Amino acid sequence: MPPIELAERLALGLALGFFLGLAFEEIYKRDERTIPGGVRTFPLLALAGALLYLVEPQRALGFIAGLIGLAAWLYRFLGLARPPDLAPGLSLIIPVANLLVYAIGPIALTQPPWVAVGATVVAVLLLGGRERMHGLVRIVPQDELLTAGKFLILVGIILPLVPDARLVAMAPVTPYRIWLAVVAICTLSYAGYLLQRYWPARAGALLPALLGGIYSSTATTVVLAKRQREGGAEHKALSAGIVAATAVMYLRLFAVIAFFSLPLAAAVGPSLGGLCLAGALLAWWEWRKIPPGSLENLSIPARNPLQVATALVFAALFLGVSLLTAWVEGIFGQAGILTLAAIVGASDIDPFVLNLAQGGVPGMGPPALAAAILVAASANNVAKAGYTVAFGGLAAGRSAALALLVLALAGFTAAGFYLW
Repeated sequence: MPPIELAERLALGLALGFFLGLAFEEIYKRDERTIPGGVRTFPLLALAGALLYLVEPQRALGFIAGLIGLAAWLYRFLGLARPPDLAPGLSLIIPVANLLVYAIGPIALTQPPWVAVGATVVAVLLLGGRERMHGLVRIVPQDELLTAGKFLILVGIILPLVPDARLVAMAPVTPYRIWLAVVAICTLSYAGYLLQRYWPARAGALLPALLGGIYSSTATTVVLAKRQREGGAEHKALSAGIVAATAVMYLRLFAVIAFFSLPLAAAVGPSLGGLCLAGALLAWWEWRKIPPGSLENLSIPARNPLQVATALVFAALFLGVSLLTAWVEGIFGQAGILTLAAIVGASDIDPFVLNLAQGGVPGMGPPALAAAILVAASANNVAKAGYTVAFGGLAAGRSAALALLVLALAGFTAAGFYLW
């Protein structure tokens, strides 16, 4: 390593040690000055770790010897031989922080700078967020931890184990693609679920409906439409919430498509963005009609989307839609796919859109696939307009249903431009 670069790396280690020492002193040494570590100790530890590593970099024997010595001293100081003036019950974070700073020196020498900087910043954030993180124990219930565990099982265990070999010759569908689609939808739904449950919602705010659109615009439409009927009259806030959830649906579709196919996302993105903007304007038009002082609670009941049965049902739907799509393309061609898009759009469009994004219709180019996606989304809007009237009543749901039909018509028109 050139001398100038070596000096820069050593300076980086010293600076990071000083930075971490400032945070450490602010949190742990404000009232107890005898705790080891701080703005002087941490830079020296980082420098000592770097120099001991440079003594014998092949096997790092000097660094290892220093690490053992530091660990033994910390054990003696904080463990069995704790001074009587030192507060009992000290956190393990204190020796861990000292050992981390000792390792920062060699990390700054041998790894890209972002590794050392990132490790230090994460450590500072963890130190500074001690009270808030401990507060999570009181806020997050145990069932949420189990939900997070289920998500990790879906992503980290099942997904890497499923094979990526075709199930049938007629369709390019594999177990890996099926489960990857499950993971993609579960991730978006789980994010929406967490935001719905833990983001504070106030009466008179449109945010709950927007978050419901991330989770499921159809479910949000049904819930808000039922509230329209319960109120016995049209509530402009509920109508705005229904339209806003559909506007967010377009963003959700774009995120899913972009995850699997950037060319397809680039093709359909402008139309989805325009429809999202149109939906936002229609929602704003309804929102501005709310009488002054009228507050409506748009909160949506949050349901855990990470149920094994739900994942298996979605996987079965995705497989069925994939096989049906391949069969329809082989028999009826592009016209059959567009017809199928209109049919599946009346129910759940996610399996169909994911299949298109994963290359389930190799005979169609991006423009035709974009048209099929827009047809499916527009058919889904027609279905939601029907749900709005059916669950909310004609008088109460008329404005929201009309706005959804306008969005559907705009989507069908955009699909036509892709086909011309």
